[in-house]
Amino acid sequence: MTSSKKTRVAIGDVLEVEIEKLVHGGHFIARHEGAVIFIRHAIPGEKCRIEVTSTGSSFNRAEVLEVLERSPDRVTPPCEFSHRTGCGGCDFQHITLERQRALKSEVITEQFSRIAKMQVRVEVEEVGEPLHWRTRAIATTNHQGQLGFYGSRSHAVIPINDCLTLSQDMLFADLAAKEWKADVRVEIAVSNTGERNIALAPSRAVEKSRLTEGPQILHEEIVGRKLEVSQDSFWQSHKFAPEVLTSVVLDFADVKEGDRVLDLYGGVGLFTAALLPFVGSSGAIELFEGSKSATSDAIRNFSDASNVKVITGDVAKLIPRVTHADVIVLDPPRDGAGKNVLAEIARIKPRAVVYVACDPAALARDSAYFLELGYSLAKIRAFDLFPMTHHIECVALYLPAKVS
Repeated sequence: MTSSKKTRVAIGDVLEVEIEKLVHGGHFIARHEGAVIFIRHAIPGEKCRIEVTSTGSSFNRAEVLEVLERSPDRVTPPCEFSHRTGCGGCDFQHITLERQRALKSEVITEQFSRIAKMQVRVEVEEVGEPLHWRTRAIATTNHQGQLGFYGSRSHAVIPINDCLTLSQDMLFADLAAKEWKADVRVEIAVSNTGERNIALAPSRAVEKSRLTEGPQILHEEIVGRKLEVSQDSFWQSHKFAPEVLTSVVLDFADVKEGDRVLDLYGGVGLFTAALLPFVGSSGAIELFEGSKSATSDAIRNFSDASNVKVITGDVAKLIPRVTHADVIVLDPPRDGAGKNVLAEIARIKPRAVVYVACDPAALARDSAYFLELGYSLAKIRAFDLFPMTHHIECVALYLPAKVS
């Protein structure tokens, strides 16, 4: 069935195209007689034979059947399941690590240019080795009880016998060799103190998972403090992310003794733990977080700190109550903080705002909002905390714009 005349392609069409660039979301763009096509497993500059897999009014999707002219940055994926009909977890295993990071830098630049109308150049920094970095993962069993991960844009589970991006402490190969019930979500986490837990839930239902192995609470050691992280609380997935991100947040925030700090979307208290020694006994930190599990952890994590206050609730509803903060740190969900929260931050008039972001598009949008509200982007760093995938982590510093 052919899509609208504008697209001029149909599902199943086999085309020869030249790959133009990477776009936000991990796809590469090509054009065929006016049709825009998003393609997986390509590299800019390559000529490829592709097969159209879906069509739409504004763009179409396709997979590479054959590379006709190879990029010098194309390599053999280290994982046997990284191919067009395989696991959908990794986007970039076919690309050299240097080019992966360069492409991610280009995405940040493009998002800021298109969305925020700002010119931003930033190098995506390497963090550790590209394999065995992930400490949190969700696998799924298929109808036969085989453990694996979903294919790209699919509900089909691809059985695998091991995953090279997962921490070796997960012992995933052992888990894959076990017999499982059909259609089960398997949540696996390991801590830097050597603990592991596993929780299960039906894959097709939205319900809380049930712990089946290991402790309900894992312990993570960071900045000289041991933090409790419950099974259903958020923790950064890259094994080096807590260390890297706290270091940059401390550098950008430049907190002083006696400062009042807001830690928005603060989770179990990763950044609060890092900032606390610097505000001193005369300073204070308020941590706002929507997850009751995370705030329960945070309350226990800072039970010995009378100058830390943990508040459970929607940040957008809580922040209007704040009258003063010297520094604000925020680590919002993937879709960003949004204009209403940023307007409240601007009303409070902190001397510095540090924004940790896992989506460059949301960060670019919020940067544009912030500029309207009187805060300009002063610094930005980007980190390859999700190697082999299209995801990027950024940390940005905003300061009150100078009035000319």
